[in-house]
Amino acid sequence: MAKIKLTKGELKRQRDALAQYQRYLPTLQLKKQQLQMEILKETGNLEKKKKEEYEKRNYIETWAGFLSDPGVSVRKWVMPKEVITGRKNIAGTDLPVFKRVQFEEAEYDLFLTPLWVDNAVEELKNLVLMREEIAVIKEGVKILRQELRVTTQRVNLFEKIKIPEAQEAIRLIKIYLGDQTTNAVGRSKMAKKKIEALLTVGVKA
Repeated sequence: MAKIKLTKGELKRQRDALAQYQRYLPTLQLKKQQLQMEILKETGNLEKKKKEEYEKRNYIETWAGFLSDPGVSVRKWVMPKEVITGRKNIAGTDLPVFKRVQFEEAEYDLFLTPLWVDNAVEELKNLVLMREEIAVIKEGVKILRQELRVTTQRVNLFEKIKIPEAQEAIRLIKIYLGDQTTNAVGRSKMAKKKIEALLTVGVKA
């Protein structure tokens, strides 16, 4: 703890600081709880989406051999043109929210293109969509964990350092000022006795 001034002004400053810390700490603790709950929720959602993506990928692999047909290329129709996201606020933290993926419009001759292409394009689009959604959720979890780390540091700073330091400073200043008051009273009594003694001597003379 830094050296403090043992004055009434410093006592007021320390009391004001302590009141501020104690007022702000519950807000930080609540934010920490909200972030922890959201992380649990989003990591659970992430695992669910990963499982769905894994199952979709395994299903596609059962007929992926068709995609090697040199006469058919579906790549340009399943590449994401744009990933649309929104925002949501959790405990004062802005997070990305997946909305949709825009793809190039698939245009091909229905008579010359194999019948399986329609389903293949649709299934591959769904797989890409799942992967993009997973990426957005991962980004959100990363942001939440970073915010939780910072918030936890602040909670610890207030709980373990700032509040105890202010309380100790207040205790020391009050002891010092109390001693000063006691000493002042003692000196006053001694001075009064000396004056009375002098007056008594003067009367006798």
